[in-house]
Amino acid sequence: MRYYIIAGEASGDLHGSKLIRELKKSDPEAVVRCWGGDLMQAAGGELVKHYRELAFMGFTEVIMNLRTIMRNLRFCKEDILQFKPDALILIDYPGFNLKIATWAKEKKIKVIYYISPQVWAWKEVRVHTIKQSVDKMLVILPFEKAFYHKWNYEVEYVGHPLVEELEEFKSRWVYDNGKTQANIVALLPGSRRQEILAKLPIMLNVSAHFPSYDFVIARAPGVEDAFYDQLSRHYPNVKSVSGKTYDLLINAKAALVTSGTATLETALFGIPEVVCYKGSWLSYEIAKRIIRIKYISLVNLIMDKPVVKELIQHELTVENLKRELDLILHDEYRIKQMKSDYATLRNILSQGGHASANAANAISRFLRSGSS
Repeated sequence: MRYYIIAGEASGDLHGSKLIRELKKSDPEAVVRCWGGDLMQAAGGELVKHYRELAFMGFTEVIMNLRTIMRNLRFCKEDILQFKPDALILIDYPGFNLKIATWAKEKKIKVIYYISPQVWAWKEVRVHTIKQSVDKMLVILPFEKAFYHKWNYEVEYVGHPLVEELEEFKSRWVYDNGKTQANIVALLPGSRRQEILAKLPIMLNVSAHFPSYDFVIARAPGVEDAFYDQLSRHYPNVKSVSGKTYDLLINAKAALVTSGTATLETALFGIPEVVCYKGSWLSYEIAKRIIRIKYISLVNLIMDKPVVKELIQHELTVENLKRELDLILHDEYRIKQMKSDYATLRNILSQGGHASANAANAISRFLRSGSS
């Protein structure tokens, strides 16, 4: 089989690499051409474009790079036609991938989507595009199956790839280091300077109230060390690490985490957390009107209840964050309940085995049968 896979971000590169390995297990002769990164290339994919060339975030950045984006779309279509794949596999990255899916469907190329765009949060209108252009949708969040069913579109739940990734990491860590945990509070303030500036100063102010704990910032790739040093220089119990987020979490007693996948990673490590979100007034007001979900953290969304405390916008204050951190460090009942909910969450996301193997098997079945 010949597969053309498109991932446009670092997380897609990780999940894509595992999918390539699983596809090659069942079909050693499989040929994979891909847009992604170093991990997908190392797994055996022939890399066409690196995701570093594709990562344009935010309205302004997209407008400024519109020519580049259009050029990438044209090149991608030409490259797919020359490669003649048996299937096109798209991994998240909806702004680009849904355009390619619509075009590929017109060209009668089989389109498989692995890791659905978050249409359940906003832009539900995109479901119409997905129904028309995607032949097989593989989802990694359990509630997505019911969401798509509501739209009369059947999808397949394969489990969440983070579960296997973190289990592998934890096994290696215990083998190399044994079980360790220190008086550490992990700070995960986000990946972009603007969001870091909105949340990290509040987290740092809270650190002053817990002098017996070390607060450690997980630095984002692409943000210079001096940026963090300038913000944290007046806080003696604060330091930072780069490229070591999992090492930090596995050693932490608690974490203050921005919304996003990091909330799920923290929960799967079993670390009590407080979820923090703060944006500009305008961004928040816009988001409040277009996002239609009860919670902002994946943990609470999947469990459909407030497992972790979410401090959003005006609620994210030093006083509120200090109170919540004290609870997850010292309230034994709160800690026990949260960890019990985490165990349930892990079971839900692990149903049926490893997501990558499940996805590869689902793709093989679909291509053999021509249907889901």
